[in-house]
Amino acid sequence: MKTPLQPENFELETNTVWSFPNRGKWATHNAKYRGNWSPYIPRNIILRYSEANDTVLDQFVGGGTTAVEAKLTGRNFIGIDINQQAVDISKNKCNFKYDTNSKIDISLGDARKLNLQDESIDLICTHPPYADIIHYSESIEGDLSLLSIKPFLMEIGKVAEECFRVLKKGKFCAILMGDTRKKGMVQSLAFETMRLFELTGFKTKEIIIKEQHNCKATGFWKTNSIKHNFLLLAHEYLFVFKK
Repeated sequence: MKTPLQPENFELETNTVWSFPNRGKWATHNAKYRGNWSPYIPRNIILRYSEANDTVLDQFVGGGTTAVEAKLTGRNFIGIDINQQAVDISKNKCNFKYDTNSKIDISLGDARKLNLQDESIDLICTHPPYADIIHYSESIEGDLSLLSIKPFLMEIGKVAEECFRVLKKGKFCAILMGDTRKKGMVQSLAFETMRLFELTGFKTKEIIIKEQHNCKATGFWKTNSIKHNFLLLAHEYLFVFKK
């Protein structure tokens, strides 16, 4: 059966808890790129916070999920990643026929030093790495996924400043971020990131709880959760900021 280009029976989310047990497999979407987000997330963000022909930026383009959704929703798109492999994957993901005038531009670059003009972007919709939880390269200079929490947050502060610089006034920046656990204690990576964006000048429009569906307490993790007295982290935070 041919894969549909659009999701069936799609409806915009209307509250602050999002859950997508069926992560979405329309167009060229798949879960092969480790850590990529469900296409339902950028679709909701793009449709709610931008208009047709607006320019959407994802400076951690990764597996290209946001790029595909921008194309399918009639938005122009700028995708950037510090990893050439991610750039190639994302370009390939967007290489499908679809009746649209959207311009899709995906290139190598650094989220901390965007080669973009001030106030040139209508919406930022991005999913950065969560410090060093998943390494997306072995030794690429500037790869934030290789950094432990403290240096990671220092660099995310620079990312926030660039987001604020390139986004148009009155427009929105959406970023998905999760927490981690070190030596049994939760490290609040998400709210530290939120605070850095607020210090840059953004106002927090929404805090959305996004449920994760790969964190069931079975087998090894169930045993250790009880033995060592910790709960499995089963949610992420989707922050929507306004400039």
